[in-house]
Amino acid sequence: MTTFELQPRQASTTPAGPWTQLPAVPRAPIRAAIARRIFTRAAARLGVAIELPDGRLLVKPSGTASDPEAAAPVIRLHRPAQFFRRLGHDGLIGFGESYMAGDWDADDVARVLTPFARRMAGLVPGVLQRARRWYDTRQPASDRNDLQGSTSNISRHYDLSNELFALFLDRTMTYSSAIWDDEPHEDLTAAQIRKIDRLLDLAGVRAGTRLLEIGTGWGELAVRAACRGAAVTTVTLSREQQAWAIERAKLAGVGDLVDIQLRDYREVTGTYDAVVSVEMIEAVGLEYWPEYFATIDRVLAPGGRVALQSITIEHQRLLATKGTYTWIHKYVFPGGIIPSLNAVRDVVAHHTMLRISSATAYGHDYARTLHSWLDRFHANTAAVHALGFDERFTRMWRFYLAYCEAGFASGYLNVHQLVLER
Repeated sequence: MTTFELQPRQASTTPAGPWTQLPAVPRAPIRAAIARRIFTRAAARLGVAIELPDGRLLVKPSGTASDPEAAAPVIRLHRPAQFFRRLGHDGLIGFGESYMAGDWDADDVARVLTPFARRMAGLVPGVLQRARRWYDTRQPASDRNDLQGSTSNISRHYDLSNELFALFLDRTMTYSSAIWDDEPHEDLTAAQIRKIDRLLDLAGVRAGTRLLEIGTGWGELAVRAACRGAAVTTVTLSREQQAWAIERAKLAGVGDLVDIQLRDYREVTGTYDAVVSVEMIEAVGLEYWPEYFATIDRVLAPGGRVALQSITIEHQRLLATKGTYTWIHKYVFPGGIIPSLNAVRDVVAHHTMLRISSATAYGHDYARTLHSWLDRFHANTAAVHALGFDERFTRMWRFYLAYCEAGFASGYLNVHQLVLER
């Protein structure tokens, strides 16, 4: 099977986005003082060192980390005052923005963030946790995932540049968790193909299967399904991804078996023997989960199967954080929310005839996948700049990948492959 690869080109204009203008450093001296006290205490408790610009340690790890023999991860504060002011005023959004601004750095950002992610629920004292509803920023109405909002939200991320994604994804252009074997040096492409084939197997895709894919990505799953002899309809809201996937299918010789539509999942018609959706539900939005699953139920033929891959979060964390506006929302995935398994079970039970018949977790596989993407992104920084993306964007993207790696490495996040049947 031919693999489609596109060589990065130089952009004619500088890409624009929310990263181009960071908010001014807030004053907020009282909040900054409180943030300094909370953050330094947490860092000491978690075994993370904090280094000041002159090389002195503001925090020396207390040795209570899970591996006290290992060298402590170190946060280097280049501009401590700005760092604590952003952190105190805007919490985790300010923490990410301070990295984008260059207020702090680390040799391994994911390793610094992992212990914080592992203890996320207990980092802030209870009295301040209870006051969160008074100071947490709420998601803007413009990020709602109605028909118009979904198109805008998807475009803001996935239409950045096919060439950008080609610089850190593997040659299959698969932008979701791989499934690795026990070989420490396994190629990412092999791990991604294993994941795709497992999903197709779970859905029972074979010659003659009428397959619906919700969320095309760059087309690898659709092509592999077509190579099995399936007739594939796949929908996406990204024009960039659609163009890539059409060319990918043609080069693989299965263009006649793959129908790549620029269409919202709610507008899908027809009947299908199998439905596959890979890490698309995270972009649906909590209030639209019933419609998402009802659509799948509506188009699924009797005896059909659904294979779904989804990032997941513990149910109590979902309840505690739903509706909050995060750094990821502001800069990477507007309108997104990660479901819990309990939430999925509840939605399908109340709005469909479907039920989850199996669920398998691969959280640490995602941490390894993200680490691989981050390594590739680091290695291609010059090529990212050549596309017109500036240094602030590269810092934003590195923080995003490291932030997510820490979430999976710590267990705060997980990823599941689910099978749904009637």
